[in-house]
Amino acid sequence: MTTKITTNRDADQPSRNSNSSDAHCGDDAPPPGSQASVDPALRPTFADRGLSTQCVHSGELRQKPEGSITQPIFTASTYTFASTDDLLRFVHGEDQREEYGRYGSPNEKSVEAKLAALDNAEDAILYSSGMAAIVGLLMTKLNSGDEIVFFDQCYHRSREFCAKTMSRFGVVTHQVPTGDFGAMEAAINDRTKIIVSESPTNPHLTSVDLEKFVAVGKANEVETLIDATLATPYNLRPIDYGVDYVWHSATKYLGGHNDLLAGTIAGSRELLDPVRKMRGVLGSINSGHNLYLLERGLKTFELRMQRHNQNGMAVAEFLESHDRVERVYYPGLKSHPSHSIAAAQMRGFGGLITFTVKGADWKETSRVVDAAKIARIAPSLGGVESLIEQPLVMSYYNCTPEERQRFGIADNMIRLSCGIEDTADLISDLKQALDA
Repeated sequence: MTTKITTNRDADQPSRNSNSSDAHCGDDAPPPGSQASVDPALRPTFADRGLSTQCVHSGELRQKPEGSITQPIFTASTYTFASTDDLLRFVHGEDQREEYGRYGSPNEKSVEAKLAALDNAEDAILYSSGMAAIVGLLMTKLNSGDEIVFFDQCYHRSREFCAKTMSRFGVVTHQVPTGDFGAMEAAINDRTKIIVSESPTNPHLTSVDLEKFVAVGKANEVETLIDATLATPYNLRPIDYGVDYVWHSATKYLGGHNDLLAGTIAGSRELLDPVRKMRGVLGSINSGHNLYLLERGLKTFELRMQRHNQNGMAVAEFLESHDRVERVYYPGLKSHPSHSIAAAQMRGFGGLITFTVKGADWKETSRVVDAAKIARIAPSLGGVESLIEQPLVMSYYNCTPEERQRFGIADNMIRLSCGIEDTADLISDLKQALDA
């Protein structure tokens, strides 16, 4: 004998939302109600206002629980329903609320809506780190036999994941010279699903012509992904150029205080829907406290970026004028090969600078790094504190000299992330380090 469930809203047996392509069954698939995008009427984007106003207010409920001015931190792993009718409204996608923490939280909805607004995108998905974000996207989009094309100036972990890990599952990765669109087109075939680039790139700060990048994608009917971590939505909005996916390590400038890990993918709701569902399976989510820190950091994002841009430009100009500096990589300098592209696309050029020490071996270069008194030796970038590192030692120590040469990592290379300290102090400190 079977039992028929009857409710006030429907006398028939309950079923999942017929608009869902999955007809989800079991605990491992996110329920339709948890996939609904935030209601724009409840979470306005302030799209017609200035960027700082968007940073402070976009995506937030006007009236929050208990009248709190900030979003309360939700620590629940599971969320209860008052009745079966209440549950069925959620199952049918009528209520935008939470069910289980792996699929999202109130903190997450607020921050995702703010991030989407800043990138001028329909939607954004948060992950536990920047790498978790690209892993989640590519695991959703790629199947065995598919191919992906990268420009070769890129974060080494992105390269490693695609070339080593995805290859185990039958995905082929091609790398072509950064900015060489002819080579990129030549690498595309009917198995290619996505093309990828950073802009600017890390650590050479090369800007990629986004109009050409998107044109290649559209002409070949492949999706496009831009890692805009170094640019940030303050300096560049790839969505405005027609890029399908924009990827950020929110650990960097978006969080801005070196106190959290997070990543985000922004794009259209249609493209991101399967990505969000996969994240619900993978469980690459953030804690409520982490999301609170990210939302708080975003409120001062525009103000911080103004100082990062100011410091980056001034320090780059100082370094280029110093007798002991061989070369400076900074998109704001006319000497950078991609300066004209950066100047046409970007509002500012960020706080990251890479430079080489003239005539120095790796040990002499390390002494310059050690002599810095303000910048601290550490990986990462984009925080309020200035950070300095020698890529050979910090990130490429286990690579062979041939690999480092292929990746463009010189023994005398230094990467500096300018924080928000006083400009004159940063320049004075670098001067004494170089003169020591």
